[in-house]
Amino acid sequence: MNKKKSVVISKEEIREKTVEIGKKITKEYKDKELLVVSLLKGSFIFTADLVREIDLPIKIEFMTTSSYGSGETTSGSVQIVSDIKADIKGMDVLVVDDIMDSGLTMNVIIEHLKSLNPNSVKSCVLLDKPDRRKVDITPDYCGFSISDVFIVGYGLNYGDYYRNVPYIFTFDD
Repeated sequence: MNKKKSVVISKEEIREKTVEIGKKITKEYKDKELLVVSLLKGSFIFTADLVREIDLPIKIEFMTTSSYGSGETTSGSVQIVSDIKADIKGMDVLVVDDIMDSGLTMNVIIEHLKSLNPNSVKSCVLLDKPDRRKVDITPDYCGFSISDVFIVGYGLNYGDYYRNVPYIFTFDD
């Protein structure tokens, strides 16, 4: 595990972007009943930092999905391993994930949540890889658009490691 790393997005850049997104969400969800749904495990760090930048009373729920296993690419099959417990009827829901690449996970989650009759469902991701998209979906809030490179850190894992690294990096070959 002693591969050489190259920083793609610094801790400071992540912080600045998270503050910016938090302000935008605060403004757009003023006077609404906001429920943030964090997709575990990858988004837990981004979600924690983001909700502290949203200056509104909010509720938070968690869902666990699976589509990667321990590899570098999606299996193409999305399973909801653990669903939300809250009744979201009439609420405005914001689904937060670390990254949108194929779009399959976010698409499945949004369609599932819409079936529970909320007022609205939007998506927020720290990272977007539009070159990998397999379904027609675009995040409503996005921190950074990146090229198709395997990245790790700030919640993103390789194997079950590196989620705790405070910046986003790639391994040098």
